[in-house]
Amino acid sequence: MNVGMRVRGGALAALIMLAVPVAATLVASPAFAQAVSSIQVEGNRRVEVETIRSYFKPGPGGRLDQARIDDGLKALIETGLFQDVRISQPGGRLVVTVVENPVIGRIAFEGNKKVKDEQLSAEIQSKPRGTLSRPMVQSDAQRIAEIYRRSGRYDIGVTPEIIEQPNNRVDLIFTISEGSKTGVKSVEFVGNVAYSSYRLKDVIKTRESNLLSFLGGGDVYDPDRVEADRDLICRFYLKHGFADVQVVAALTEYDPEKKGFLVTFKIEEGQQYRVATVNFASSIGTLDGNSLSSFSRVYVGSLYNAEALEKSVEEMQIEASRRGYAFAIVRPRGDRNFEAHTVSITFAIDEGPRTYIERINVRGNTRTRDYVVRREFDISEGDAYNRALVDRAERRLKNLDFFKSVKITAEPGSSSDRVILVVDLEEKSTGDFSVSGGYSTSDGALAEVSISERNFLGRGLFAKASVTYGQYARGYSLSLVEPYLLDYRVALGLDFFQREQLANNFISYGTKTLGFSPRLGFGLREDLSLQLRYSIYQQEISLPSSLANCNNNAANGLLAFNPTPSYIQEVLGGVDPTGNGGLGCFADGEASLPVRRELQSGKALTSAVGYSLNYNTLDNNKNPTDGLLVDFKQDFAGVGGDVRYLKSAVDAKYYTPLVADIVGLIHVQGGILNSVGSDIRMLDHFQMGPNLVRGFAPNGIGPRDINPFGTRDALGGTKYWGASAELQMPFWFLPKEVGLKGSVYADAGSLWDYKGPTSWAQTGEVNTIACPTCGLQFDNGNVIRTSVGVGLIWASPFGPLRFDYAVPLTKGAYDRVQEFKFGGGTSF
Repeated sequence: MNVGMRVRGGALAALIMLAVPVAATLVASPAFAQAVSSIQVEGNRRVEVETIRSYFKPGPGGRLDQARIDDGLKALIETGLFQDVRISQPGGRLVVTVVENPVIGRIAFEGNKKVKDEQLSAEIQSKPRGTLSRPMVQSDAQRIAEIYRRSGRYDIGVTPEIIEQPNNRVDLIFTISEGSKTGVKSVEFVGNVAYSSYRLKDVIKTRESNLLSFLGGGDVYDPDRVEADRDLICRFYLKHGFADVQVVAALTEYDPEKKGFLVTFKIEEGQQYRVATVNFASSIGTLDGNSLSSFSRVYVGSLYNAEALEKSVEEMQIEASRRGYAFAIVRPRGDRNFEAHTVSITFAIDEGPRTYIERINVRGNTRTRDYVVRREFDISEGDAYNRALVDRAERRLKNLDFFKSVKITAEPGSSSDRVILVVDLEEKSTGDFSVSGGYSTSDGALAEVSISERNFLGRGLFAKASVTYGQYARGYSLSLVEPYLLDYRVALGLDFFQREQLANNFISYGTKTLGFSPRLGFGLREDLSLQLRYSIYQQEISLPSSLANCNNNAANGLLAFNPTPSYIQEVLGGVDPTGNGGLGCFADGEASLPVRRELQSGKALTSAVGYSLNYNTLDNNKNPTDGLLVDFKQDFAGVGGDVRYLKSAVDAKYYTPLVADIVGLIHVQGGILNSVGSDIRMLDHFQMGPNLVRGFAPNGIGPRDINPFGTRDALGGTKYWGASAELQMPFWFLPKEVGLKGSVYADAGSLWDYKGPTSWAQTGEVNTIACPTCGLQFDNGNVIRTSVGVGLIWASPFGPLRFDYAVPLTKGAYDRVQEFKFGGGTSF
């Protein structure tokens, strides 16, 4: 008589929970001995008999005892090849009866719209023509759900369905209920005193849901992003003197009523510290620590700044390496005075371990060439291992914006003094196709189509082509940038462009420009850059049809000259050279004398060399609240071509946080144009309007042709200055995510000293201030334009928009006023 006993292991229990009837019947008789070769296998179709027997491992003498049979049973179950395994001993024989799992014929996904089938197939472990494993199917369902959770869909439902087919085959169907994205309904901060919650929301990446959230993804709950926000908050406080700050928790809670997450950051700010002393101590006998003091960005009396401290360590360690101390390590030490709220910093320079880089391995770059990654390192195989240089390379790789993630780790090499640097990368899309549209009161409606690639051909090149078509502006441009010219850290840029500006309400003439400009860029420091450029372009002027009939006759001498009666009387002594009483073209308006002279001269070629120096310490280039931005540039025209001048300009903006999230802005600018051995064309003069003093029209200030019968075009000036003071403040009653803030400002400035043509011998015209009704208005610089106004700034999902309403307080007699100004655009 056979007495059966069912044995279940840990894996068997899991199968039972999944409704898989797996059982094994063992003989309850005392331990018996069987040879492996005598095991009888029943029920197998695909799995070979010898394969099943191989899971039973014999003991001494080639015999199986009870324990080894039990181990073989468990091993067979864990293979996942069988849905039922039974062991019995009828008549003293050992029989293994199996029921094989079916084979998967096809795998399908239903209900998925946000994630493609290809992505889901790559993630799951079940595969067509593979064996069906119910535990694996459940695991695959969890994997699919996790994919959706990473994209912010926590209301995901995945139901696997197994459809039986003939010949022990099945179809596996995953039915997916995607649900809607689970957003962040609120972001709160607890414990913050020095900085408001409104200000801290600028620091983090997580955003609250709003009506326009569908245009972005910052409001989708992402636990990894929340964890990264903790670090961003901590770094922000450390940068502003809070050396003891801790973000003790980032709590997330799902609110079923709001159908979203509530995120709360708990902060312990501590005290704000200032730097009491800065000292340098070197344990290397031949290296004076004080000789590295010029590389420190930490100063006595300044707020403690962990970011500046890190950069100081990096710069000092690199400088020590340049001096021959390749293994020098700089370690900062801070001694805090808790009562005085100060910290004394000591930079300790010590000799580090003599470790060399054996190899640099780059992994994960399927498209980007290896050399594009390696050239961001200032060290190579065989050099001394310098952690500061490795950190700098990692930062540079992240700034390339080619990769989703960059991580550099050091692994042991072939010996104790060797390390292997492993660069793990995850690439991302670097191409952009955008359609941009906008409207401004100066340029009218404008549209641009552009295609760009930041990592062209995987070689790290930047390439862009764009076409612009607007109401008053049209053109196209092609750009290519090689960031490492001849393997040096020098960027070479090539720009080819064609621009056409049409006549509009602010100018009576149009211009067409076709040119080419190569440039070289140098990073002198992280906050200082230099650009050298050469520009060659051809420019011509044109008139609209309403003026062309009269003014295009300029080449025919006096036929183009139609003086006013007052000009005939006061300047020409009552003699009318045209014989028509001065009534010729003035009926439709006449372009100014400089415009007609440009028209008669035809196309002009400008060949110029120039440079720009840019100093940038802004905390955020898109939405700055602190820092200085200074741009100084000079261009010399006269390297061949038809034009000669020296043009210089400076523009400086200083941002500083004030109180209650209010940011102050001081903006100063100025420029001067000098002639070099020849007259200056009207087109080369500075033209100013709201870009200098808001409240005035484009080309609205400065010298102007005031001929009462003419078009009264602005002629520009050779000198200008401007100054502006502005307060930018948020609307605290609106959610931060709306992106609206207001501003109040006061502007002042002036444009003067026109040095273009004022006479034309061919026509006998002479415009002088002696004839104020028929000549030019000359601004002697004493007229200072001023205005006050308010603005609305919107960092919208459609791009940055700004609305300004300004009222001029002082102005020139013939200036043109435009109190309202609007501009903006988008990419979609």
